Amino acid sequence: MRLNSKGQVTIPAELRRRHHLHEGDEVEVVEDGGALRIVRASQSETRGQRLVREMRGRATSGMSTEELMELLRGE
Repeated sequence: MRLNSKGQVTIPAELRRRHHLHEGDEVEVVEDGGALRIVRASQSETRGQRLVREMRGRATSGMSTEELMELLRGE
């Protein structure tokens, strides 16, 4: 890996998959003796929590609750 001019590195896709890291996940770089470690940030939202937060309040059907229930029940 190579450090770019902004001090950034790219974590290889295979490592991101293996460690369940996704776009938007927060990580920290910590010093561990003479090495640097990339760790998932504590107290950060999970991917699922971010998706739910972003989707909350967006669903609109124009149907009342009773109409939706009739549709779901097949009445």
